[in-house]
Amino acid sequence: MLIHGESGTGKELVARAVHTCSQRDGQPFVSVNCGAFPETLLETELFGYMKGAFTGANQNKQGLFEVANGGTIFLDEIAEMSLAMQVKLLRVLQERTIRPVGGTSEIPVDVRVIAATNRDLQEMVQEKTFREDLYYRISVIPIEVPSLRARQEDIPLLANHFLKRYAPAAGKNILRISDDSIEAFIAYDWPGNVRQLENTIERGVAMETQEVLNVSAPGERSKARAAAEAMGAVQTDSVAVPADGIDMEAYVADLERSMLQSALRQSGGVQTRAAEMLKLSYRSFRHLVKKYNL
Repeated sequence: MLIHGESGTGKELVARAVHTCSQRDGQPFVSVNCGAFPETLLETELFGYMKGAFTGANQNKQGLFEVANGGTIFLDEIAEMSLAMQVKLLRVLQERTIRPVGGTSEIPVDVRVIAATNRDLQEMVQEKTFREDLYYRISVIPIEVPSLRARQEDIPLLANHFLKRYAPAAGKNILRISDDSIEAFIAYDWPGNVRQLENTIERGVAMETQEVLNVSAPGERSKARAAAEAMGAVQTDSVAVPADGIDMEAYVADLERSMLQSALRQSGGVQTRAAEMLKLSYRSFRHLVKKYNL
């Protein structure tokens, strides 16, 4: 199965729904982002390794295919997988066995593979950057996930779903989302799709003190940024502070979040590329992504 859609459209949610509604429900669901690992590390993550296979391999380690045995493995950003790794994955799909790095014997696995990407794999096949045989192997059942702006009728349902998830977790008795907030959500184009909506609701829940959630759509500039821009404070040598003051931490956080989201959009959701664009180490980038729940 191959799920295609823009970054943040909820491809993993679709994969989890497929898993939950199948006979494999109750078995493991394992998710791995193929763009988040260098090639050598991705191989050990997927297939595991044997003790002594390389420096630091002090004991055997199960790969994610073995962990997911009987269930489903979700390979996100499969387009970022190298051609060499594509060959190894194709072999697993054909033989239904894996060989850990440093191992000499095959381990049988019974795993449903669901792949996802935001790129055009058919075009990549033509460009010889994605194997044609693997493409046809994983795309037997193709699923297209539309962007959030193309399914505005889902926005209230998704927003309330996230409210029910995050309000109890935060110990908040928030009963509903205000009508004004829902209207603002529907009017916004959500370039970050479902992931951006989820982040907006989670942040709103954390700040709300009433029983009705009032939160602005990301397109509505924060008061801090609007005030700073009105004072000519953006990109100047001398930053002026508005007369009524400014929440500096919120302002800096807003800028950081915007830069991260922009880099992720421009990189097609590939985190290693986004980190390079921002001149950050991958570790620092991952820390910020986790901090802002992107």
